[in-house]
Amino acid sequence: MTPGNLIIRPAAPEDAAALLEIYAPYVEKTAVTFEYAVPSAEAFAGRVARTLERYPYLAAEAEGRILGYAYAGPFKERAAYDWAVETTVYVRENERRRGIGRRLYEVLEGCLAAQGILNVNACIACPEREDEYLTRDSVDFHRRLGWRLAGEFRQCGCKFGRWYNMVWMEKHIGEHREDPLPVRPFPEILHAGLSGEKGLTFS
Repeated sequence: MTPGNLIIRPAAPEDAAALLEIYAPYVEKTAVTFEYAVPSAEAFAGRVARTLERYPYLAAEAEGRILGYAYAGPFKERAAYDWAVETTVYVRENERRRGIGRRLYEVLEGCLAAQGILNVNACIACPEREDEYLTRDSVDFHRRLGWRLAGEFRQCGCKFGRWYNMVWMEKHIGEHREDPLPVRPFPEILHAGLSGEKGLTFS
């Protein structure tokens, strides 16, 4: 059950250390991420800042402690892909299966829809057989939220001496018209009062 006092707010570069507390165990102990080394707080703060120039980077917080985060980034750089993004979500190890990831994605999708994004895509590590480093939990999580499998690349990532597959999953969150409106940057929709409409809270 989602914590009753959970708030979803825009993350900031100053949150980098807290976000890294969540991310580091996934790097060090799992194949959920194909990153090998935990980035520095400075490097991670740079990632947050760059994302926020155009896309949402959200933190789930309860009683002043960040329990999870989610963000979006460009799917591809060519102009025709402007209406598509790649999404990412991480939840603190001991807070999983409490609905925090679901709540983050609900707000993230609301923010992206307000920007004019139509397609959300996720690149997910997937094992041939589940092991101590990787399960199919992320694939199942996305499927429960209405995402569908779009494709699979086999044995494309090696971590801990094992080869893992990668799947793409997708979800459409808007209408595909011949003349789609330009995508608005995330800072612009924040200034337009998104917080009350989409469940986003400012601390």
